[in-house]
Amino acid sequence: MKSSLIVRAATRLLVGLLLLFSIWMLLRGHNEPGGGFIGGLIGSTGFILYAIAHGCRAAREALRLEPQTIAMVGLGVALAAGAFAAIPGDALFTGQWLFLWPSEGSKGVPLSNILVFDIGVYLVVLGSVLTLVLALEEEV
Repeated sequence: MKSSLIVRAATRLLVGLLLLFSIWMLLRGHNEPGGGFIGGLIGSTGFILYAIAHGCRAAREALRLEPQTIAMVGLGVALAAGAFAAIPGDALFTGQWLFLWPSEGSKGVPLSNILVFDIGVYLVVLGSVLTLVLALEEEV
């Protein structure tokens, strides 16, 4: 199926916006509604749109990694973030905080293993959805 020039041109803009929005949802979900799951769904939507406009081969080339690899790396990141709580002796998946650049009157910039876990979930969802959708599209 050949897509129109307008669809291909608009897709390039939309994919970038969808990926930026997915990262914003990932980071926003750390303290508000959102997170790795919805961010991963939005990010995979961008690549699915790209596959519709340019074909599955072009979408796989744009990914640069196989979707299964992205999902497995995400699973490893999520498990590592959960196991990180065992270092100070807490239960698995207990939130641990690190404060960077402390100053007078401020603890500093908070960084947590919960955010790392969300990044792992983002990658798992992105890789899983793209694995499924690209496999189905290539079957047709």
